[in-house]
Amino acid sequence: MNNFWVPICFLLLTLSISSQISTAQLSPSEVRILFQVQKLLEYPEPLQGWTNWTNFCFLSPSPSLRIVCTNNRLTELTVTGNKTKTSPPNQSTLSKSFSIDSLFTVLTKLSNLKSLSLVSLGLWGPLPTKINRFWSLETLNLSSNSISGEIPASLSSIKNLTSINLADNLLNGSVPDLRPLTFLQEINLGNNTLGPGFPSLGDSIQIIVLRNNSMRSDIRTGLKNFDQLTKLDISYNKFVGHIPSFLLSLPSIQFINLSKNELSGALSSNVTCGKNLIVLDISQNFLIGKLPTCVGSNSKASNRTVLDSWNCLSGGNSKYQHPYSFCHKEALAVKPPDETAGKKEENRTKLGVLLGVIGGIVGVAGVVGLLVLVIIKRAGKREAEGRFDRTMAEKTSVRSSPKHNINARRVPQMMRLPTLGLPPYRGFTLEEIDDATNNFDAANLMAEGSHGQVYKGWLIDGSQVQVRCVKLKQKQLPQNLNQSMEGLSKMRHRHLVSLIGHCTVTYQDHPTASSTVFIVLENITNGSLIDHLTDWRKKEWMKWPQRMAVTIGIARGVQFLHTGVAPGIFGNNLKIENILLDESVSAKISNYNLPLPFQVGSEDPLNGQGISSNSHLNSAEAEKEDIYQLGIILLQVLTGRLIKSATELDELRVQLEKGLMEGPSTLREIVDSSMMGSFAYQSLKTAVEITVNCLSRDLSKRPSIDNVLWNLQYSIQVQEGWTSSGNLSAQM
Repeated sequence: MNNFWVPICFLLLTLSISSQISTAQLSPSEVRILFQVQKLLEYPEPLQGWTNWTNFCFLSPSPSLRIVCTNNRLTELTVTGNKTKTSPPNQSTLSKSFSIDSLFTVLTKLSNLKSLSLVSLGLWGPLPTKINRFWSLETLNLSSNSISGEIPASLSSIKNLTSINLADNLLNGSVPDLRPLTFLQEINLGNNTLGPGFPSLGDSIQIIVLRNNSMRSDIRTGLKNFDQLTKLDISYNKFVGHIPSFLLSLPSIQFINLSKNELSGALSSNVTCGKNLIVLDISQNFLIGKLPTCVGSNSKASNRTVLDSWNCLSGGNSKYQHPYSFCHKEALAVKPPDETAGKKEENRTKLGVLLGVIGGIVGVAGVVGLLVLVIIKRAGKREAEGRFDRTMAEKTSVRSSPKHNINARRVPQMMRLPTLGLPPYRGFTLEEIDDATNNFDAANLMAEGSHGQVYKGWLIDGSQVQVRCVKLKQKQLPQNLNQSMEGLSKMRHRHLVSLIGHCTVTYQDHPTASSTVFIVLENITNGSLIDHLTDWRKKEWMKWPQRMAVTIGIARGVQFLHTGVAPGIFGNNLKIENILLDESVSAKISNYNLPLPFQVGSEDPLNGQGISSNSHLNSAEAEKEDIYQLGIILLQVLTGRLIKSATELDELRVQLEKGLMEGPSTLREIVDSSMMGSFAYQSLKTAVEITVNCLSRDLSKRPSIDNVLWNLQYSIQVQEGWTSSGNLSAQM
């Protein structure tokens, strides 16, 4: 009977385990990250064989791969390859297309990662500063690669780090201050070219390995506080000076290797060795005198190994020691450089450079003087004209637009510049779109209209994007579609949420839609202008100069849409919630009118988002409608109030007009109180005037976007002048 239950229990246990294995899966977003890492590392052998069915949390650990999950989140990733600095040149590093920056952009998305080990994988390039995004990281091992450059100071921001191993790379320069890493217990920077100073470390350190670098300094006296230090290896450097007596008596020290340096002088004869000291290697230095009793040949510690050959020590076996004169001469030769002399030389160099600069300035000044004499009359004439134009502008009624004068509005042509930092516009394959959105995972859906959706996604380089799905009906000829796609590629500007690329898919046998366009846009994650006007923490920063910079950015974006492309793009759905701010708090317009070939009867994607909702207006009317909507945004920026009705809009507009007529005290009561003391009155007045003009009920009296931009830029120039004069609030 007992034998009957044995297989039954075994079967139930097996089913239970299988059930746990099948349900305990890594989150889809982190699965996607692992596949991105596999691709970025160019499919190393330990990562081969992965499929969409791989259960990463239950992979059997091996010496080359270890993945640990906790609560369906990745907490440990260990990958060990076979590429080292000693491998053949064409096999020691990853290909030229490898980007270490892209790799860490992807890896830092693993927010729960506590242990990261990427060893002998051929990584090359400088360690990115974004490494500090590993908020939870405790162990970092990037040894045996070809990582170059300096160790970024941002490493010290990973507060939970207990172990750092960057050995066997091509790192150089000074080691940043790592004292903020209060939990750091182990650091291995061996076999690089770091130096010259001894790194600054916290008192909790237990293991220090700086072997084979370019260190050239004294051994830090601060080491006396390292009560937990068990191992110190600074061999094969150029450390100079005396060996501090406290070093041998540290309470926890077990292993000390000071060999192959340029240490000199004699060890104190009465030094006491720590009871845990097992190995001491001081060979190949310039030491003289006798060894202390605790490490000498008469030491009572029988289990202690001491290596002292090729110094100039006495009292031992002279066969393996240099004569005293050798160490005396060599110690003088490696004396640390005189810092005072170095400073004098540096001052002499600076003086020479300064004299050279002064001489150059004098020469250039002579040439400039001649040019000034030639152009001074023209400059005077233009200045008079400028004063006349400004005087006339100030006399213009607040209800009418300033006179359209191209010569008076010399707007900088920044609108012609592409958005900085964006990759080149390109076409995407459907496979890339699927990969970016994780096969259009519902978790990535951001918005949905009657005939289209917006998904967030991640490109292979780790950058986050938006993917808009736009369905087109039939009657779209291929050549028309291609022309429209070419027009899309021009929608790139520093003050627009710019396009990165697109993918077009055609369904020949689809009954209703012949094509779908997937539009890839940059993703802005710093919130909207509404957030910065309503969140008290962000609002505190949004003083007058910052608000003016944002409004100028919006105006430049609209200017690009109206005049920077041909034909101009109007009806751009300008709303304050569609104004996003990037990390530098620069304005970017989203959901503007995309130039796609929508004919009568075509489907409206995203329910009007990103497509003109003013299709009943002609281009001239749509242009003035954009100006009106821009005026509403300006009004909300000035007052700090979010307008929810036409009645509220009219009331605020009338208040602004009244404030302009009655003077500063009335206007001060209308504008956002959090800006008080941060603006010049004339700057505020100019902005209010152009805002009121934008809100004119008469379309013909609304200014052009060039006129709006000119006035806003004039306002900020006035502000900057008053700021520099120190009279910021004098007229308030």
